[in-house]
Amino acid sequence: MGGRWGRPIRRQVLVMEQAGEDEPPVVRKEEKRRRRKMKAFSSSSAVPTDQVAVEFVLPTINKNSKSPDTVQLDVTGNWTVDQVKAQLWQKALTTKICPEFYQKYSPDQCILLYQKKGSWYEIYDMQQVFQTLDCIRYWKALRKEVGKIYMVIKPQSTEDSLQYQRFLNHLIGYDVTDDTNVHDDELEFTRRKLLTTRKIELSDRDARLYLMDPWITSKPLPEYLLSKVSNNHILMVIHKGTTSQTIKVSIDDTPYQVLQSFFIKIANKRALIGIAEDSSESDFVLKVCGREEYLYGNYAIKDFIWIRQCLKSGEEIHLVLEDPPNPEQDVVQKEEWSQVDDCTGVAGTHEQLTVTEKDHEKVFTISLWDCNRKLRVKIIGIDIPVLPRTSELIVFVEASIFHGQQLLAQERTTSRPFTEEVLWNTWLEFNIKIKDLPKEARLSLEVSCGKAQSQTSKESDCKSKSRLLSYVNLLLVDHRSLLRQGEFILHMWKMPEKNEDTVNADKLTSATNPDKHNSMAVVILLDRYCHPVVLPKRKDFQNTSEMEGGRGQRDMPNHLRKQFDQIIATDPLHPLSAEDMELLWHFRQECLRDPKAYPKFFSSVKWGKQEAVSIIHRLLEQSTVWDRSVLDVGLALQLLDCNFSDENVRTIAVRKLETLGNDDVLRYLLQLVQAVKFEPYHDSALARLLLKRALRSKRIGHFLFWFLRSEIAQSMHYQQRYAVILEAYLRGCGEVMLQDFRKQVEITEALQKVTREIRQITAEKYDVSAQVVLQLRQKLEALQVSGLPESFKVPYDPGLRAGALVIEQCKVMASKKKPLWLQFKRADATTLSSDTIGIIFKDGDDLRQDMLILQILLIMESIWELESLDLWLLPYGCISTGNKIGMIEIVKDATTIANIQQSTVGNTGAFKDEILSQWLREKCVNEDKHQQAVERFVFSCGGYCVATYVLGIGDRHNDNIMITETGNLFHIDFGHILGNYKSFLGINKERVPFVLTPDFLYLMGTAGKKSSPNFLKFQNVCLKAYLALRHHTNLLIILFSMMLMTGMPQLTSKEDIEYIREALTVGCTEEEAKQHFLDQIEICRDKGWTVQFNWFLHLVLGIKQGVEKRSA
Repeated sequence: MGGRWGRPIRRQVLVMEQAGEDEPPVVRKEEKRRRRKMKAFSSSSAVPTDQVAVEFVLPTINKNSKSPDTVQLDVTGNWTVDQVKAQLWQKALTTKICPEFYQKYSPDQCILLYQKKGSWYEIYDMQQVFQTLDCIRYWKALRKEVGKIYMVIKPQSTEDSLQYQRFLNHLIGYDVTDDTNVHDDELEFTRRKLLTTRKIELSDRDARLYLMDPWITSKPLPEYLLSKVSNNHILMVIHKGTTSQTIKVSIDDTPYQVLQSFFIKIANKRALIGIAEDSSESDFVLKVCGREEYLYGNYAIKDFIWIRQCLKSGEEIHLVLEDPPNPEQDVVQKEEWSQVDDCTGVAGTHEQLTVTEKDHEKVFTISLWDCNRKLRVKIIGIDIPVLPRTSELIVFVEASIFHGQQLLAQERTTSRPFTEEVLWNTWLEFNIKIKDLPKEARLSLEVSCGKAQSQTSKESDCKSKSRLLSYVNLLLVDHRSLLRQGEFILHMWKMPEKNEDTVNADKLTSATNPDKHNSMAVVILLDRYCHPVVLPKRKDFQNTSEMEGGRGQRDMPNHLRKQFDQIIATDPLHPLSAEDMELLWHFRQECLRDPKAYPKFFSSVKWGKQEAVSIIHRLLEQSTVWDRSVLDVGLALQLLDCNFSDENVRTIAVRKLETLGNDDVLRYLLQLVQAVKFEPYHDSALARLLLKRALRSKRIGHFLFWFLRSEIAQSMHYQQRYAVILEAYLRGCGEVMLQDFRKQVEITEALQKVTREIRQITAEKYDVSAQVVLQLRQKLEALQVSGLPESFKVPYDPGLRAGALVIEQCKVMASKKKPLWLQFKRADATTLSSDTIGIIFKDGDDLRQDMLILQILLIMESIWELESLDLWLLPYGCISTGNKIGMIEIVKDATTIANIQQSTVGNTGAFKDEILSQWLREKCVNEDKHQQAVERFVFSCGGYCVATYVLGIGDRHNDNIMITETGNLFHIDFGHILGNYKSFLGINKERVPFVLTPDFLYLMGTAGKKSSPNFLKFQNVCLKAYLALRHHTNLLIILFSMMLMTGMPQLTSKEDIEYIREALTVGCTEEEAKQHFLDQIEICRDKGWTVQFNWFLHLVLGIKQGVEKRSA
């Protein structure tokens, strides 16, 4: 307790345990005689405990035979591994095998290994029941009468492996070997278990596919792109050295067929191009010019995302002919660990563990389902380093048992005066039996304070006026399926003020606060038992009616069918009534036949009833409907949100997501990483899915690295979990990826240091002097000389490699946080572009919010693509690389609306409707180009109007809306606006649903209430886009609520999450929805002047308020 606990509390703990305080008896070592009556034990009624014959090969050598000593034991099946080791040690001592060894060492210094299919496996979990081990099943399958286990001295880490671990820890940004803030070995346990996933993935990995990582899509080519293809053929320019050759190929050709066409075309020019006569198409690969991206594999070229991007932008396709890269560069460091037994952490069945009908002397573990008494927790006390300033406060602890978001039971202590150390020494008994605890049951402890009560006030009034101070969670069943026992000192998380009503992922964490010195601590005691209490993996049901309780298989009457269908059709945020839940549970077989019913059905399960949970698990085991159904990403993601904790439910969701193509995994990767927060334990099917897909694709691995590293740096609540997944990935990604990550981390750290130094020089000023820019350039020059990496992959776009800084183009941006505007040379020798790579480096802003919004914009774009809508969204590159640091792509030839308005006529530019139109005319002198630019403006404006409206960020200012010189409108800085989108400068910002100002309408050829052809096109585009999103309502609702819960803790009240239902007009007909959106457009037309006024304020006060000037 960090030395803060006084002696009285410890003394009282001992007294309470001995005195018992009229407590109901608990089976403890000294209370064996008090056990409940069991059936008389006889040889006929007893369930036989299997004996397993095992030959143990010992670490000592026989002096006579010069071979290892061996001992054969008949192991009792329900012994724990720890007991087996102790028995083996005892046998070695009593038979006097090498006594000097067995007296010097202890069993803890040795490990147990066995061989299976040529690989070594470690029996890792000392608490596991021996007969549940995978090796037993393996020996039985081989019909081996005697198994063989090797006991070896625990290997010590070499200096090389320690150095490698330090290198990995640096890349991760966290020491995964640090166990100072854990109350069990789950972290180490997970590290070992994920090794098996990694090994399997690496043994199956196609070295060349992994090396060249084709970036393809499984989606059909949209109509709007097909229209840009002439007669199913496209032109490609293939470069070799200084020469190039243009060829015409079918969009259905594979890269190998393209190479064949190229070789036919250059048959007579080989010597000129520098291709040897004896070489063929199979000796080469095609790489994109200027990018680390290959056209490789048995895929049609129309499915390569790079080809589609070129078709969309109208750019020529330039490829370079290269020798295939060497797979040796992806070499993986040899594993120093053995794999752990495949059944590690898996409990036996209830029949194997139950005490019923068993000889008491042969019981070593107890089935949790035999524990018929109610759960209770003793709240011993709390201590707090700093008391709240207000005096005369009272404090109480509320203890709740949750499964996901379902409250199973709740109790609270009495209120006590708030001092530095508050003692209760009180047992809280919950209205739930221990046998009914589901595996993922979470004990939530919340400490609240309130003002001291007057004589007349009631105890119940106190809670309504109280304030939540701190919270902490403890999973009652640990990662090994063991019920937790004994005393726990839990360091609590402080609840941010004003955030009490929020529902966010941080409040679900089972981690404790690592800042022990400054955090409140609560001491609790859980009942102790004389043996480990294990939650069985299942019960062997004798027949179907027992499993089903005779219910759930009935045919549904017609009058209930309509009600049933209505319940299933409601959106994910629609609450279920008690009657709805009863109906769904009653007709559970019907629910399982319809995957769309799963989220509602699982919400209706009483997770605090063991019989109900067993029925669900057995039904899921038997049903094949889910696996045969068409993948619905929204449905699968829904089962991975905070409402569902059950491992089996989450596993079926992951099993469905395993069928996603790489492009879709990338599309949902950020959300999947966030969903890891809702997993009860570190090791989960979801964590394994992320690991597997990252080890298959370098592109997925690259983004997984940054998404995890960013969370590790910023989310104390989940850093251990993310760190263990990231380490598992880094140990399998290969040497070249590790070195690339090292360079990216180096450049990030160097730039962060420079940004902080610049901020100290400029203090709180918003303007940037020439002197400051000069100092920046001097610092960057010194960095470049002293050893910045020669090149590095751009974190937000791993296909791009940046080289040296173009120092004369770098500057400091006029903003409070002083972001750096940086320009880098292109490092790829095959580049045809002379453009630099522009990156804004930010320190002081949490870019995770921007990333979540940009990711949802990409998902919206994919939805529109299915309906062949191209709305020219521009989700620019943006990545968080650490604690409030990150990089943002500088979009080429783009400027803010504010800049255009201000640079023409100053601050009053906000009221000049024609300025934007004039600016675009100047940029596109050619009439055809101007028409294309106006059309692009109409479509992109429509896309952003719909997207920002649905996401509730519609009302923006002129400094976070930009436009390119080709007319592409786009929005930036989402995190900034989301953090305080309710008001700005004291003015209510929610005056308009989205930005459609008179100058935007003027550009479309519309003034006042008149409607030009372009405006009608805009309206039509908006309606199509809006209705397309409504067809994916459930997916968007789940993405939005997950985004608010995991990424924006200050914005997660129930009302904030409910917003999207109104925005998508849930429950309305298509016609009503159309009219609703047309009404929003009309509101914008009517109130356009209010936005202009708001923008005028931004132009006048922008510098004072810290608005960033992007194109300074």
